[in-house]
Amino acid sequence: MISSMSRQNLLLGVFVALVSISLCASDAHSEATLRVGIFADLHAHDTDSPVEGLVMTRYRERLHACIDAMNAWPADLMIQLGDFVNGRFVIGAEFGDPARIPMILEDAEAIYAQFEGPRWHVLGNHDIEDLSKEEVLERVNAEWTYGSFDAGTYHFVILDAQYTTQEHDLSHACWVVQGYVPSFQLNWLRTDLSEASRPTIICVHQRLDVEFDFRTGGPEIANFEEVRAMLEESGVVIAVFQGHDHDGAYSLIDGIHYVTFRALIDRKEPTPPSWAMVTLDPVGRTIDINGEGEQVDLYLNY
Repeated sequence: MISSMSRQNLLLGVFVALVSISLCASDAHSEATLRVGIFADLHAHDTDSPVEGLVMTRYRERLHACIDAMNAWPADLMIQLGDFVNGRFVIGAEFGDPARIPMILEDAEAIYAQFEGPRWHVLGNHDIEDLSKEEVLERVNAEWTYGSFDAGTYHFVILDAQYTTQEHDLSHACWVVQGYVPSFQLNWLRTDLSEASRPTIICVHQRLDVEFDFRTGGPEIANFEEVRAMLEESGVVIAVFQGHDHDGAYSLIDGIHYVTFRALIDRKEPTPPSWAMVTLDPVGRTIDINGEGEQVDLYLNY
């Protein structure tokens, strides 16, 4: 027969054991790696661009392949880095009817929605050539064009650079290349970063590490210096994930990794679909980018 004191000691022991298990589980979760699926520049369309040598009509099979791979991995979440759909204008082809663009966007989103986890959208310049931002959001079931979220032990920020240098919202722009991050968004960003205690990754379409681009006659994001200074001053930003330049690129500037991901779109000379499986390790403080197709592998420390 167990005495009252023994019973109390037994119950206390069980309680301590349960607390220990709970704390261990919490620590294990906090140290778990995070798997992020990344792709950029799908340019979903029903017309190819012969002058640019871009084959836009194969977007379904390429996106299906990407989503299947991410589900099989499996990724914890996915982010697409903009130019998800192309406006009606492609170089070397007729304009066509703009009414078909929303249907193409909805078709691409239906494939993206087959990913079995949270998925996020970054707005690219081609996305708003024939659509307003509100129309894009409605068709991809998203609530905002810029904002932030936490996943695992990481903080993610999505920026919307689709504004004019006069801070006018770009919608139905027909043709636009250069981006700009307006002052009201920078004010929000400053506050968001000041409150962030986790390693932070910025996601944006046009590149923040390009000072001159021949298509714009200037930087890809007009006020890139102001944006970069804010990221550097925050002390929490470890990387910027970006798209726009289809060949991909990498640079390290003031301790921040700038990774430009290769486009998922096909070329005139057929290319394998490209995407990246990104493993974030909070213990090793590493960013392991495992590229598919023509996306290069990168192993980065922060």
